[in-house]
Amino acid sequence: QVQLVESGGGLVQAGGSLRLSCATSGRTFSTYTMAWFRQAPGKEREFVASIKSNGITTYYADSVKGRFTVSRDNAQNTVNLQMNSLKPEDTAVYYCAAGTPNFYKNYQRKSDFDYWGQGTQVTVSS
Repeated sequence: QVQLVESGGGLVQAGGSLRLSCATSGRTFSTYTMAWFRQAPGKEREFVASIKSNGITTYYADSVKGRFTVSRDNAQNTVNLQMNSLKPEDTAVYYCAAGTPNFYKNYQRKSDFDYWGQGTQVTVSS
């Protein structure tokens, strides 16, 4: 079983930055693809970014490309999301997710991930 705990959310003005972190338990962290999703009120949970076990291959939603950066530290079992140039439309609960290795996964769909954190609130004021 893998447990994920997010931190770093908060209130920030438009144009500001936040750094989210996700701490994980388990000895197999380095084999998982890790991701961030978000869910705004009244909307479905949507993909934000993911990073494969090699720490090099990354994917981003078009809405965050050039503003957000996902990274991981396999020695510390953590994954981070650096969010810059934040906009009010980035306001959401942000979730960390872990996906087991599978050739057929593209790691940009909710169904590709097996474990989820409880989420952390990010609010961007205009």
